[in-house]
Amino acid sequence: MTTSAVKNNFLPPGLVSNLQEVLLNRKGAQNDKDQQSKPKVDDPSTQPSSSDSVPDVAADDADSTKPVVLVTNADGIESPGITCLVDALVRQGLCNVNVCAPQSDKSVAGHSFTLKETIAVTPTDIHGATAYEVSGTPVDCVSLALSGALFSWTKPVLVISGINRGSSCGHQLFYSGVVAGAREALFNSVPSISISLDWRNDESQESDFKDAVSVCLPLINAAIRDIEKGAFPKSCLLHIGVPKSPLTNKGFKLTKQSLWSSKLCWQAKSSTRNLAAGRFLPNQQSLGMQLAQLGRDASAAGAARKLVTQRKNIEVVESVGIAGKADLDRKVKYFRLELLDKKQEEEDEDLDFRALENGFVAVTPVSLAMHVEADVNAAASKWISSALEVEQ
Repeated sequence: MTTSAVKNNFLPPGLVSNLQEVLLNRKGAQNDKDQQSKPKVDDPSTQPSSSDSVPDVAADDADSTKPVVLVTNADGIESPGITCLVDALVRQGLCNVNVCAPQSDKSVAGHSFTLKETIAVTPTDIHGATAYEVSGTPVDCVSLALSGALFSWTKPVLVISGINRGSSCGHQLFYSGVVAGAREALFNSVPSISISLDWRNDESQESDFKDAVSVCLPLINAAIRDIEKGAFPKSCLLHIGVPKSPLTNKGFKLTKQSLWSSKLCWQAKSSTRNLAAGRFLPNQQSLGMQLAQLGRDASAAGAARKLVTQRKNIEVVESVGIAGKADLDRKVKYFRLELLDKKQEEEDEDLDFRALENGFVAVTPVSLAMHVEADVNAAASKWISSALEVEQ
C-alpha cells in the first residue's frame, strides 16, 4: 500500500500498520513458494537442451577407454555394405562405432560438398552404433562429423568409408564418393580407409558384403592398433578393393592406381510426360511475380505452362513467362548419362583393376601429393606386410 492510499482510507494508524505487516508477510511467503517451484539454475538436469544442437544418441553407452571409429559410405546409410561393416565392428567391441552417412545414394558424388544450402541430420539406429543420416554427400558427412558440432568426441582414430557396391579403380577414384569420404578425413589429418566390393550384377549377392567385411577386418584391426602406436602410414589413405568372390581371394596385394576408366556416354531422351496445365489468371499475376523472385525461371516454380514437342528424339520445352507470353528463345533438352566399360590395355599385374580381376584384395595407397607417391607406396607396403604378419 502506498502512502496516498493510507491517507484516503481514514483508518486508524495502528490498524493500517498491522494490515501492511500482514500483506508483506503474505507476499514474502508467496515469493518463497514460487522460488521453490522453479527449477534450480545450478542443476544441469533441469536445464532444457538447446534446440539448435543434435543430441549424441548413445553418448552414455560409449566406453571412453576404447578408440573411436567413424564410419561413412556413399551408397546410402541403408545399404547392406555399411550395415554389415557396422554390425561386425560393434560385435567385436574393440572400438566405439559412430556412423555419419548419406541418406541416399551418392556413389559418384566425387569430392563435392553442399554449399549455401541447409542439410538435415537425423538420428537413426544401426546395430547399436551412434548413427546419423545426412541429406548431403559423403564429404558433408565426414566434414560435419569431424567439426565437433555433431559428436561429443574430439577426433576419431580412424575413418572407414564403405563398403561400396562396385569397384573404384583408376579414374574412378576421382569420381568415387566412397573414396572422397576417406580423402576428406585425410584432409583433416585423420587416418582413413575406403572399401569397395567388385560387385557384378549377374553374379554377386548381398551376402558377399558380409564376406567382404570378414576379409577386411584383420587390416582394419591392425590399422586401429598401429595408429595408436604411430606406425600407420601417414600422408595417404588406403583404398581396399575386394574381389567379386571375397572368400576365395588370393590374398592382399599392394597395387598402383591405373588409368582404368569408363566411357561417359550421353543419350538424348524424349519425354512421355503429360503437358503441364494452367495459365495464371490476371488476379494471380502478383503472386506469380513473387514466385518469380525465387528463381530465374518462374516456370520452374510452378508459374508457367510447358508445351512439349518431340524433335529428333530430343525433348524441346517451350518456356512460358508469367503473363503467358512464350519465350521462343528458350528450349530445354534432356539427356541421361550412361557408363560403358572400356577395354583396358594396361597389362601391369600390380595395377588395381588387374589385381581384382586376378582375385586379389587390392590395397591402393592414395596420396594427396603426387611428388611423395613413391615414399607413400614404400611406407604402405612395409606396413601392410607387418600388419598381416601380426594378424596371422
